[in-house]
Amino acid sequence: MSNTQAVATRPAVLGDLVPGRLVRDVALVVGAAVFVGIAAQVSVPIPGTPVPVSGQTFAVLLSGAALGLGRGAAAMVLYALAGMVGVPWFAEGASGWHMASFGYIIGFVLAGAVVGALAARGGDRSPLRTVGTMTLGLVVIYAVGVPWLMAWTHSDLGQALSMGVRPFLIGDAIKIALAAGLLPGAWRLLRR
Repeated sequence: MSNTQAVATRPAVLGDLVPGRLVRDVALVVGAAVFVGIAAQVSVPIPGTPVPVSGQTFAVLLSGAALGLGRGAAAMVLYALAGMVGVPWFAEGASGWHMASFGYIIGFVLAGAVVGALAARGGDRSPLRTVGTMTLGLVVIYAVGVPWLMAWTHSDLGQALSMGVRPFLIGDAIKIALAAGLLPGAWRLLRR
C-alpha cells in the first residue's frame, strides 16, 4: 500500500471508526446531541450572571472533535433546534431561545464545526494540539455568546465579559486539560 492509499484510508476523526456510514452518522449526531443535553444538566448557577457553569461546553468540544466538521455541526444544530422547540435539555433544564445564554448555544454549532475541522487535520492527536483546538473552540463560543449576552442584558462589553467569560475561565482551563488527556489517549488506545 502506498503512502497515498494509507492516508486515504486512515480515519479522520474518532467517529470514523464506527462502521455503517448512514446509520453511523445518524447515531453519532443524535448521540452527541443527547450527550450535550445530559452534560448541560450538570450545571451550577453563579451569582452575578445569568449564565450557569455547566458541562455543555466540554461535551460540545469533545463531540466536535470526535465527529468532525459536518457531524459535529449537525449534532449541535439538532441540540439547539430540539431545545428551541421544547426539549428541556439546555443548562438548568431550560428550553426555548428567550434566555441570556442562548448565544452560547448558537456558538456551539460553530464551535462543533471548527473543532471538528481541526480534529480532522490532527488537532486532537497530541495534548498540545488538543489544547489549541479546544481553546479556539471556546473562543468561537464566546465570540457568539458574549454579544448575545450584551444585547439580552443591555450591558456593555466589559460587563458582558464579567458576566459571561471571566467566571468560566478556570473551569474552561480544566475542561481543556481533560480534553487534552482524553482525546490523544483515545487515539493511542484505538490504534493498538
